[in-house]
Amino acid sequence: MLNRGERAGANASFWERTAQKFSTAPLQQDITVDVCVIGAGIAGVTTAYVAARENRSVVVVDDGPVGGGMTGRTTAHLVNAIDDRYIDVEKFLGEECARLTAESHTAAIDCAERIAREHNIDCDFERVDGYLFLPPGGSVTELMDELAAIHRAGLVGVERVESVPNTKINSDAVLRFPRQAQFHPLKYLNGLAGVIIDGGGKIFTGTRVVSVEDGDHVKIQTADGYTITAGAAVVATNCPINDRLVIHSKQAPYTTYAICLRVTRPVDHALFWDTAQTAEGEKQEIGPAPYHYVRFARGEQGDVLIVGGEDHKSGQAEDCAQRFAKLERWARERFPFIGEITDHWSGQVMESVDGVAYIGRNPGDNNVYVVTGDSGNGITHGIFAGMLIVDLIVGRENPWAKLYDPSRKTLKPRVLADYIAENANVAAQFRDYVTPGSVKSLGEIKPGEGAVLRDGLKKIAAYRDENGNLHAFSAVCPHLGCVVRWDACEKTWDCPCHGSRRDSRLLALQKRERFAFAMLHLVHCALARVFVRTPPKKFCAMPKPAAGEMVVGNFHDNFRINRFPFAGAVRAPTARSSGRVAGESGWFLQRFKFFR
Repeated sequence: MLNRGERAGANASFWERTAQKFSTAPLQQDITVDVCVIGAGIAGVTTAYVAARENRSVVVVDDGPVGGGMTGRTTAHLVNAIDDRYIDVEKFLGEECARLTAESHTAAIDCAERIAREHNIDCDFERVDGYLFLPPGGSVTELMDELAAIHRAGLVGVERVESVPNTKINSDAVLRFPRQAQFHPLKYLNGLAGVIIDGGGKIFTGTRVVSVEDGDHVKIQTADGYTITAGAAVVATNCPINDRLVIHSKQAPYTTYAICLRVTRPVDHALFWDTAQTAEGEKQEIGPAPYHYVRFARGEQGDVLIVGGEDHKSGQAEDCAQRFAKLERWARERFPFIGEITDHWSGQVMESVDGVAYIGRNPGDNNVYVVTGDSGNGITHGIFAGMLIVDLIVGRENPWAKLYDPSRKTLKPRVLADYIAENANVAAQFRDYVTPGSVKSLGEIKPGEGAVLRDGLKKIAAYRDENGNLHAFSAVCPHLGCVVRWDACEKTWDCPCHGSRRDSRLLALQKRERFAFAMLHLVHCALARVFVRTPPKKFCAMPKPAAGEMVVGNFHDNFRINRFPFAGAVRAPTARSSGRVAGESGWFLQRFKFFR
């Protein structure tokens, strides 16, 4: 079993397989600093580095190692060829905003190169060309309109070329983006983390934050009971942990897949993207159109090709194996020099309604800042987020601040339609309260598998570990109250509403959610009682494991995640037992019967 926060899925990415993640001891005392950064991914570590360069005292905290979240699941394209087209940014936000978008992403690439060189970080950084091409039957006219918008945004070096080199890709039009870049994200983060510590900054991994309270001095509470007092706090956790509604309602989580294949002969490195997976996808008006994205990387036994795509709303598909197979088939048809698959994994992308990230002061707060809504460009967004947020903290004007302001409202009809559609999708997920479970009994769950099942009026998330022990919890996510769903490929519980990904034992829930979790459970039961006819004695009753079967939980550590707060491993009563639950669990259940 992985350590808590070690990585965001059971399948190791190519980066996770080829680099050890930077870790330190957890925070073990109250501290006071100028800037506290929550999240040790590309955005958090870059923000800490830039703040330290401004002579601010800095601390970074993360419940896992550096790069243990989505930065370790990325494919690490450093590009100004944004996922959401420049012509759309023009339509939604104006031509000046499109220019600032190009400027900020270009600045991020330059910043990464400068940092890697200045500090001699061995991270395989290299400048490469990128090629944007059409799917079969794609629109040449639309691509030429995009080229015109790209030039208006200031990227005048982008040009139309006749073909995509070193591939079997056939496209009626191709755009070449010069001076893009790529690197090994974990090697880069490891080096940057070392620079921060050498400069007097502090990093504490294995430290879970449970609350962030704004004020003249921000109070950050950890799960171990320690307090960080800071002049400013930056929440850089991909999916913000401090915002329950405002940000979540303006972005949507999408799962994306990647495979890594050996390269069988020398090939010049480049980046490749199609405008959509199909010509029909190009016409999609609402929501992001899935597309393929490709790069090379240097492996221990030679180069590899990393191919990504096949996106879908998080928690709303159960065909991950087929999606990996589609990626492989697509890649082999276009890249004749690839061999065996070495790695496969999935990650998550937060898609904002207008295609632009949310970077800046958290809505309603004075000294709390957020970074999210990366829309598939998480590496460059994360890097210039550090530049932008530190400018805001020190009171310096930044030309990108208005563009990325998390409080902005984009009232264009297509953006409003996307906002309504995505939130309607979230609302639709609450049907899970009244639907059957994915299995009918605990006995159907095999070792290494999880499932959601109904027990009377409620939904239970149950996972059976490789030793046969059963881990059973409420299936209700405490953020927005949706019912989580099992990801069989990554062995995680994914929220179909706001995208939280938890490991098989639901270890991502936080102590700050104890009360909210209990209240949501009561609401869950009440709603189910309205819509599901069940005898009163079944109301909020615990599912009955088979005789001798073990249900695992832990009251002290897992109250926040375990609606069945047993002191340890509790066996179901056998025919010879009295049926009493011993110890702490019995005491608790006698006094708080709504947990039963």
